[in-house]
Amino acid sequence: MRYAILSDIHSNLEALTSVLSKIDTLRVDEVISLGDIVGYNADPNECIEIIRKRGIRAIMGNHDSRAAGLEEPADFNPVAAEMVYWTRKQLTKENIEFLKGLPGKLAFEGRFLAFHGWMDSTDGYILSASDAAYNFSLMGTSTLAFFGHTHVRLAYLEKDGVIEADTASRLKIRKGLRYLVNPGAVGQPRDGDPRSSFLVYDDKKGEITFFRVGYDMERTREKIIGAGLPQTLAERLRLGM
Repeated sequence: MRYAILSDIHSNLEALTSVLSKIDTLRVDEVISLGDIVGYNADPNECIEIIRKRGIRAIMGNHDSRAAGLEEPADFNPVAAEMVYWTRKQLTKENIEFLKGLPGKLAFEGRFLAFHGWMDSTDGYILSASDAAYNFSLMGTSTLAFFGHTHVRLAYLEKDGVIEADTASRLKIRKGLRYLVNPGAVGQPRDGDPRSSFLVYDDKKGEITFFRVGYDMERTREKIIGAGLPQTLAERLRLGM
């Protein structure tokens, strides 16, 4: 099986359509979203509807749960909280129900696990080796998991309690190691590269390959500004931060 794994779309329609166009050329068997379909950008309904129509298996992100009204954004920064309330007003009833029904994590036929932030917390960030160690401890016998939330493309490798970070564009899965892998963000990268990021996992070959894709960022920026949303959201897209 070949899986395309993406995360943190954040209502960026132009980025999502560009990523999916690239994925359609890569002969994958399934596309998986690691959460945060909505938030920060101006096309929440359009992005959700693409996920629904294509039958993409998706996980609930922290912005998804707040936009659906399952939680309040009390611990969000002011701009993120503003976007939650704006998104709630835009979403159709059908799309709200779709977000409410998303699972917190998924297990894929014994091949790998998938979650948004931490295995036991949608809001937790894996930002360090100690964060990775905690999540490795929750993986049981699983040796591979994919996560999102940080918007940074990165892999953590663990062997005998020693954890290393890896930023290579291709990973070969090796016996005796365990892996926590972040595909980066589709809709709002934060690693200094403004292009959308995703990965393809080939479980037969035991390979993970990361991809970068450009998109019509100026159109996305125009929509943010035209909707009267915080201009900082438009500016950070150019910076990839």
